[in-house]
Amino acid sequence: MKKVVFCLLVLSVFYNVYQYVNANRIFDGKEQEFDILKKRVDIVRDSIHLLQKDLIDADYFSLNQNETAQEYFPVKDYEGSVQKIHNELLALNHQENGNPLVPYGPVDGNKFIINKIKILNHRWIIADFYAGNVKGELLIQYFVSDNTPTEFNTLETVLYPAVNN
Repeated sequence: MKKVVFCLLVLSVFYNVYQYVNANRIFDGKEQEFDILKKRVDIVRDSIHLLQKDLIDADYFSLNQNETAQEYFPVKDYEGSVQKIHNELLALNHQENGNPLVPYGPVDGNKFIINKIKILNHRWIIADFYAGNVKGELLIQYFVSDNTPTEFNTLETVLYPAVNN
């Protein structure tokens, strides 16, 4: 009987040593996996930080980022003024010969209309326009007042060659 108990005790010790070694090996593997994942998270965090910086830099010339230009608006809520400017500018697209801020006549029966705008500050807007497959950009000067429509003046235009599809 003593031999059986001794054999079971030795077997139990070997089993416990095996379990301990195996558990340490698994733990070390998981620790290495965790370190790799932690490095990946750090890389992604750095990438996100760089992307945020690039987005801020890309939006540097924007009314949203320029508090000094925001103060020029007659209403403290400049966002309402921005919406008014946007709506008035795009409403000009519905005129018979297209948007009058675009100094070009219709091309192949297509009138020029403004597609996208970006308000740079309290005086300038950059806009994208097109007529069919002819595109361009224009720089617009504007003046806002409370009770009158916004006054727009085209400063400069760029017309790109027609794209043949």
